[in-house]
Amino acid sequence: MTRKSKQPGGHNPLTYSERKRLKSSGYGTQSHRLTSESQLPFGYCHLSTSPAVEAVATPSGHIYEREAIVQYLLTKNGELKRERKEYERQRLEVENRRVQWEEANRRKEVERFVRKDQGAIAESSFALVVRKDDGDNVATTTAARGSSTSAKRPTREENSLKQVSYWLASSQPSHRKGQVDTANGEFDYQKELEALPPPPPERPLSPMTGEPLKLKQLIPLHLIREGDGEKSSSKANSSTGKVLCAVSHKQITTQPTVCIKTTGQVMLKSVYEELAKPNMVCPVTSKKFKEGDVLELIRGKSGFAASGTVVATKYNPTLT
Repeated sequence: MTRKSKQPGGHNPLTYSERKRLKSSGYGTQSHRLTSESQLPFGYCHLSTSPAVEAVATPSGHIYEREAIVQYLLTKNGELKRERKEYERQRLEVENRRVQWEEANRRKEVERFVRKDQGAIAESSFALVVRKDDGDNVATTTAARGSSTSAKRPTREENSLKQVSYWLASSQPSHRKGQVDTANGEFDYQKELEALPPPPPERPLSPMTGEPLKLKQLIPLHLIREGDGEKSSSKANSSTGKVLCAVSHKQITTQPTVCIKTTGQVMLKSVYEELAKPNMVCPVTSKKFKEGDVLELIRGKSGFAASGTVVATKYNPTLT
């Protein structure tokens, strides 16, 4: 047995040097360690991935640039209107087919009642017997009442031809969504509703959590960045600097952070529990707030494993 043999339950037949050489060419599952440059720092917009100048927060704690999230909500509202219009059109088609099917059944019931009330007999069982007496010879002629319509009906040979020659165009089944089933003559209204696409949501969904989001649910934030108070610093440096705690003026990177909805002040959670939570008063604005007014923001991430997922994996199937 050679070294390259693959035994049931055995290990990978490739050696370490072969796997290392093939990995560089994209063979097998690829994994890459993400650095701090690949992570979204705190205070950056989750849509544009740029520093949020006019920052707002959603009830889930994600930070967005106001212009980006408002444009997103307006675009999604337009898409939802078109989807709702298309859904209502498809639903109306199903309702129209149901009404047509019920009307056809009602007509059949009326026709059946009229035939029964007038004493009508089936055409196949009605026969007309004519006797001609010509001396000693008696001739009997039998004619069906429905003989005029029997010529239009397909014969047994034609039916058998359709069953055998299934490739003919006349033998192909024709069925359209919502069409009455010819097998049992029933229109399954429940199945027609289940075949429709799910109705669109009433509100646009949040881009990060998928929960319904309203424009009035956005919480304005007052972010303090490095260099905001320096006159010599440019606007670009002040808008791209790291966010500082509103109370302790410490850099906020991956620490737990909260904001007070009524004031928009952003501070470290440790500072909030030490200074603001005992008295329920904002340390910056001296305004009282309730416990429900405190929102925990999504923490920033870095290249360290303690901050979150730092390894990206892409699965590629192999032959070994």
